[in-house]
Amino acid sequence: MTVAITKILIANRGEIACRVIRTAKRMGIATVAVYSDADRDALHVKMADEAVHIGPAPSNQSYIVIEKILDAIRKTGADAVHPGYGFLSENPVFAAALEKEGVTFIGPPVGAIEAMGDKITSKKLAAEAGVSTVPGHMGLIADADEAVTISDAIGYPVMIKASAGGGGKGMRIAWNAKEAREGFQSSKNEAKNAFGDDRIFIEKFVTEPRHIEIQVLGDRFGNCLYLGERECSIQRRNQKVIEEAPSPFLDEETRKAMGEQAVALAKAVGYHSAGTVEFIVDGKESKFYFLEMNTRLQVEHPVTELVTGLDLVEQMIRVAAGEKLALTQDDVKLTGWAIESRLYAEDPYRNFLPSIGRLTRYRPPEEGERADGTVVRNDTGVTEGGEISMYYDPMIAKLCTHAPDRASAIDAMSDALDNFEVEGIGHNLPFLSAVMRQQRFRDGRLTTAYIAEEFPDGFTGVEPDDADARLLAAVAALINHRVQDRAAHISGTIDNHRRSIGTDWVATLAGKAFPLKIKAGKDGGTVSFADGRTVEIASDWLPGMRHAGFAVDGRTAGVKVDLKGAAIRLRWRGMDVTARVRSPRIAALAELMPEKLPPDTSRMLLCPMPGVITALSVQEGDTVEAGQALATVEAMKMENILRAEKRGVVKTIAVETGASLAVDEMIMEFE
Repeated sequence: MTVAITKILIANRGEIACRVIRTAKRMGIATVAVYSDADRDALHVKMADEAVHIGPAPSNQSYIVIEKILDAIRKTGADAVHPGYGFLSENPVFAAALEKEGVTFIGPPVGAIEAMGDKITSKKLAAEAGVSTVPGHMGLIADADEAVTISDAIGYPVMIKASAGGGGKGMRIAWNAKEAREGFQSSKNEAKNAFGDDRIFIEKFVTEPRHIEIQVLGDRFGNCLYLGERECSIQRRNQKVIEEAPSPFLDEETRKAMGEQAVALAKAVGYHSAGTVEFIVDGKESKFYFLEMNTRLQVEHPVTELVTGLDLVEQMIRVAAGEKLALTQDDVKLTGWAIESRLYAEDPYRNFLPSIGRLTRYRPPEEGERADGTVVRNDTGVTEGGEISMYYDPMIAKLCTHAPDRASAIDAMSDALDNFEVEGIGHNLPFLSAVMRQQRFRDGRLTTAYIAEEFPDGFTGVEPDDADARLLAAVAALINHRVQDRAAHISGTIDNHRRSIGTDWVATLAGKAFPLKIKAGKDGGTVSFADGRTVEIASDWLPGMRHAGFAVDGRTAGVKVDLKGAAIRLRWRGMDVTARVRSPRIAALAELMPEKLPPDTSRMLLCPMPGVITALSVQEGDTVEAGQALATVEAMKMENILRAEKRGVVKTIAVETGASLAVDEMIMEFE
């Protein structure tokens, strides 16, 4: 029996709310947004036909309060709800409450959410359905002592996980008993705050793992399909950063086996709607193990849409309305390759710590099909001038590219990232650009430890090689010439005497000095280096522009530019360098100037991100050892334990539990 869906309330915020609204509008269905105090001026509120205020900024006082969502439904007369992901999307109590109200839930049945949303129950059901599972302890764990005992028995490393978790929340890897004890408590705290459920379980952590998931889609008539896989191995803090479809690792036989197991599990619980069955795949032996099932739309669903040509939100709405699937398994074809890069408000130069503030500049690359057949898509929930809040997930946008093959999709992503402008907050664009250029990534040699292995000392940017340094030096020289020429023009207008601009300069960047000559033209110029090599530049860059295309020796380079005094900041393909262009005489004098040293903060524990102090683990006068927990800071729904870098004595504690701190605000000082 079909039901008429005429008005959908989206019980979510940000980019996923915007995503659902776009499809609903295309289908001619009215939409209702809900918003907290922090989201009063958010994009999803502006896009929806109606909007209802549901409370203060913290999600536990607004977005996950079921009664407030029900009130919004009653006020607006919405006859269906799409939950997005996170928040109430996998809450069976919410789905049951909607059913009681006579409101259509655009998602799976309550029984499936209960079975699959509980990771302990889901693993037992998976095993019964013939799905390969990871060894572990599937019972609930009472306290930290029991967590250590179980971890010792399984054998390290182990994964400590929230039973009701998702999105990397409430997850910790423990390599020893000490980490198991601390990880258990942190996982419980995060799980309680994020999901209102602090149950924890432990399983074996597979080394050299790849995270590969299968998208399933079922209707209410027992039909269920798998729509290929997504590779989601590049993660940090167990949260995905880059995804792609299909996986560069799977062969057709393994893809079929994983897909059939995913469908078997979905059918075992009477599943309908879109869902995802996640697997850990052993990169050495190609064995795969069931990880969990997400009974909702996944963040990374756009890459599946790009390779299948399906709109998963539309499919969810049609299934919820009681329609049969209009395709069979044989109709599912994977065409080309798609990649998704998650743009986060996180500073990669500070170990990906959250960053909050106002987006003073937000200019995504142009969406749509390019002349070379590649496609760019950007799912976002923000606009320029918007505020990135400490209360919600730090994701700003999902940038996707689609191309006939993987190499072309990577190249298209690299170009799109170069053309993405974000200012005002710390963000991971330089990191994403750097990964796209790594040979290991281009070869498809991925594991969930990729970031830790490739950046063991953290991300410090990409050092330009000689060719890149010359390119950037040439661009800096052109910019300098344009600035000098502009100043000369203004000066000549005022005093009727225009000074000539010299041709000899020295560009200094990345610790190297490049003596050069520039012959400027109307739309660029020729830069000649001391060793006789030349670079031809074409550009329409003008003083005041922060981003422009530079064609260097015929090669397009989307360089972002900031002018601060005599310094020129250039960002391109993961590189972030500051150049200075001076006359040879001034450049020589600059080498003799002493360097100003920053203040000494080595005896202080500074807050690495904006957040709230949730715990202080030491007192004034305590002697601490290297690695000992000192304080815990919560930001963007994640707990971060700050540890001592070396042995010392606590002299002063400057804050109290519950204090809200800014970046680099002092927490404590050591003798």
